[in-house]
Amino acid sequence: MSEQLNKKMQNKSKIDQELWALRHTAEHVLHAAMQKLFPSLKKAMGPATADGFYFDFDPSTDSGQVHKISEENFPKIEEEMRKIINANLPMIKKIIPSGEARKLFQNNPYKLDWIADIEKRGEEISMYSMGNIDTDICSGPHVASTGKIKAFKLLSVAGAYWHGDEKNKMLTRIYGTAFPTQKELDDWLTLQENAKKRDHRKLGKELGFYLISDDIGSGLIIWKPKGAIIRHEMEKFIMEEQAKRGYKHVFTPHIGKKQLWVTSGHWDLYRDKMYSPMDIDNVEYMVKPMNCPMHMMIYKSDAHSYKDLPLRIAEDASVYRYEQAGELSGMARGRHFTQDDAHIFCTEDQVTQEFINVMDYAFYFLEAFGIKDYYMQLSIRDLKNKEKYLGNDNIWEQSENKIKKAVEEKHVKCTIKEGEAAFYGPKLDFMIKDALGRVWQCGTIQIDFMLPARFKLEYTATDGTTKQPIVIHRAIAGSLERFFAILVEHYAGAFPTWLSPVQAKILPITDRHTDYAKMIAEKLKNAHIRVELDDRKETLQSKIRNAQMEKVSYMLILGDKEQEAGTVAVRGRNNKNYGPIPVDQFIEQIRKEIDERMITPIEA
Repeated sequence: MSEQLNKKMQNKSKIDQELWALRHTAEHVLHAAMQKLFPSLKKAMGPATADGFYFDFDPSTDSGQVHKISEENFPKIEEEMRKIINANLPMIKKIIPSGEARKLFQNNPYKLDWIADIEKRGEEISMYSMGNIDTDICSGPHVASTGKIKAFKLLSVAGAYWHGDEKNKMLTRIYGTAFPTQKELDDWLTLQENAKKRDHRKLGKELGFYLISDDIGSGLIIWKPKGAIIRHEMEKFIMEEQAKRGYKHVFTPHIGKKQLWVTSGHWDLYRDKMYSPMDIDNVEYMVKPMNCPMHMMIYKSDAHSYKDLPLRIAEDASVYRYEQAGELSGMARGRHFTQDDAHIFCTEDQVTQEFINVMDYAFYFLEAFGIKDYYMQLSIRDLKNKEKYLGNDNIWEQSENKIKKAVEEKHVKCTIKEGEAAFYGPKLDFMIKDALGRVWQCGTIQIDFMLPARFKLEYTATDGTTKQPIVIHRAIAGSLERFFAILVEHYAGAFPTWLSPVQAKILPITDRHTDYAKMIAEKLKNAHIRVELDDRKETLQSKIRNAQMEKVSYMLILGDKEQEAGTVAVRGRNNKNYGPIPVDQFIEQIRKEIDERMITPIEA
């Protein structure tokens, strides 16, 4: 990486830190204003976020009254916030004893809970005072004074469980954002307004891609016919590309004995994401939260020598994980999803090259789907909570060093994120920024010394000794559902032709053109083009408008001239008029666009 690019990234990091401090201070201004307007509410917590900030509070009071806060209250709250900002109150940090902190917040169970957690971790209690109007437990960072906040806006109100646990009390959460200038705030708000039109939950419903029904269950996704076509094309691409790269495809069941996940360590360290066991023939079974144990058993079912390695096992497999209700978000975060999962069993000498091969596939994969806005993140252990992970320091350092070596050999940059590793090893995550500006972890590549040891996997080395293979876990889309959601928003529902559920829609102008239209439709079907015929007794403009709303790739308009000449008048969904084209020529052009999986339309 060039020195210029390194400097650019460092400058960006500094800007991000300053923005974070600004937003964190804005959150303090918000809860100070809330307490001025509603003195009896109990403040809980509220951090800065990638997009702004939020503040959680308990709307109930000791007297039994409940403050019903809605967006109608925002003008009054914002007015109070401006008074605090204009007062330019200093943000002053102070370290205090836990006893003093407990006395200060003796009537606030949420702050007492935070104090207990800080004491448990053995950390000092940091307080910030905003002039003389507010004091709160906080580790910072903040700007020097409230006057530094130049532009802010409150955005929405939602419910949120304390600590994100639905067994706890439901609190009220206010979201807001802040920027250094009014122009940056206005630009961001415009971007958000435009992005809402791309929201996959909105478009998914309008275009009939998928269904989430309360009658079926929260977070459980049904792919409807048009969405299923896109998924099929995605999986076809994945299967073809994996086969080219030497992967052997397998299928495994949706349930397995609980003991599999006890052996792997998931039962002890991942249980909060797993569903409860079910009793079958007096044995406990579980729906699988991941495929790793089953792929370990596939490897273990045969004897292996160094000549068999690397062995690459792949599966598009459904898994089931318990996500809390407040975390569910359409297809982007559900309780049932499909992974383009694979496990590579290899020798230690092969790890770096295999890791690089997976990175190359990931780069190719994202480019093929038109995704360019992403970065890589090396996710490592939380060094303060090593008990949450398997293995010793030496094994973790080995794994991290192998990832770093692969990244260095590819001359790419990655950020380091502590606490985001899998419990069995570090990983390189592909973080994709969607059209709404959110960042999602999609693809992941992980190095694992632990599971091969726990499942007692072996191979015969060149010298005849028995050795343990190393496993690379990898999923490039990550979750097909999440990746699909990102694509819906990326393309605003107008998928490239190779992915489009309807690639061509035939629009006869009058009934006398219907027979010609049916003949064209049959010809396109025989060429394996997804085609629909709109022979409703509607005006041509109505048919065109309907096809555009459905995001159909091409409209083929048929009138007297086209029928006589054996042509089709081609119109793109972007309203571009390609003019009359001979039927065979159109088929050749659209087949080229489909076969080569082009992102942008081929010009006629």
